[in-house]
Amino acid sequence: MVTRVARGLLIGLGAVSALSACATSSRGAKVGAVAAGDTHAAGWADSVLATIQRNPGRRGTRALRRTVEAAPGLGVRSLAVYAFSTENWGRPAQEVDDLMELFTETIRDQFPDLHRQGVCVRFVGRRDRCPAALLELMTDMERRTAENTRLDLWVAFDYGGRDELVRAARALVEEGVAAEAIDEAALRAHLYAPEMADPDLVIRTSGELRVSNFLLWQAAYAEYHFTPDHWPDFGEEQLAEALSAYATRRRRFGKR
Repeated sequence: MVTRVARGLLIGLGAVSALSACATSSRGAKVGAVAAGDTHAAGWADSVLATIQRNPGRRGTRALRRTVEAAPGLGVRSLAVYAFSTENWGRPAQEVDDLMELFTETIRDQFPDLHRQGVCVRFVGRRDRCPAALLELMTDMERRTAENTRLDLWVAFDYGGRDELVRAARALVEEGVAAEAIDEAALRAHLYAPEMADPDLVIRTSGELRVSNFLLWQAAYAEYHFTPDHWPDFGEEQLAEALSAYATRRRRFGKR
């Protein structure tokens, strides 16, 4: 049982074989989580492809659904998932095509039911390189779920923390903002989703101990939880365990 959930719970899961996730609780705590597939920076995509090839049932997609459906019952009200990184475009063309197929299938087949369950879906990241048909599905899902309030689901697609910061800085320069006028608030306003809460907790799956370019700005003061479980095996039990561990911590934000 989770006995204490801090202000603004945000959970973020990087992907180990399908998508990753970020969440906010009605009691106010923020948690972020990253899931990984192997030992190199974009390694989670290997697990995505391995899941596609080995299991037509898309185990990773089922893990996402389990996590999304369990989150509200654990007090989570906002979840962010890491679906596809800016670096993943550099993978072999067939692998990228397979990933696009998986994302299209997931949005088309799984998200409508999440809509019926009251999930509000938002996509975070670049939009200029997304296949037209997939972009249309993403935009339509955002429009259809905009008024839902049971859970906010943020899907990081074509997302990279460094890229996000570079593009935010570039936007400030292009707007002619004076150097002395640039502060944290000004930079945040130019992030992909300024309204998304900072994570209090980042969950890393697969026993990996790195952040993989996920929410670099937002997770500056996040707590981290590491689990040996791989993303396809992640679900309510692992989420509850992470929240229970988080509830025992005292956060100081650099202060005593």
